[in-house]
Amino acid sequence: MNVIDLTLPMHAEMDVYPGDPPPRYDLIEVFAETGWNMRRLEMNGHDGTHVNVPLHATADGKNLDDYNLSCFVGEAVLYESDDDIAPDMGLIFHDIDISWPTAEAIVDIGPRFIGLPARFEFDIAIERWLLERDVISFERLINTDQLPKRFFFHGAPLKIVQGDGSPVRAYAIIG
Repeated sequence: MNVIDLTLPMHAEMDVYPGDPPPRYDLIEVFAETGWNMRRLEMNGHDGTHVNVPLHATADGKNLDDYNLSCFVGEAVLYESDDDIAPDMGLIFHDIDISWPTAEAIVDIGPRFIGLPARFEFDIAIERWLLERDVISFERLINTDQLPKRFFFHGAPLKIVQGDGSPVRAYAIIG
């Protein structure tokens, strides 16, 4: 079994969406003083590699509580053309951004989830339109160039009550 890490490293200097506050990772306990090392994390739910659910772009859309954990994992395919879009199959992009015609095909066919690599930023209008139509989306995936055509994707969110999204540890299992 081969595991490919698809997650950006998290640190205080990591890139965030323009205008968003930077994350903070403050050391609040030091082993030499307390016998423990502990950091306090302060970040947006959409920093780093993360998942979006409809509440992120809608007034009253579904939140993380409305989804079974199985919605965030499953068989996936690396997108090469709209022929790769299949019902209940994850769809991960590598070298092509999501266009309007592809977004429409995604909604019509209904993959389990979609994912964009870190080098692409969602077109905001397309992102909102997909979320309004209950399409779960992962953003800022790395190492997508290492993915084979088919793989098993994991991107479980933290269990944030009424969350509109969450950081994830995304990875692919091959073989």
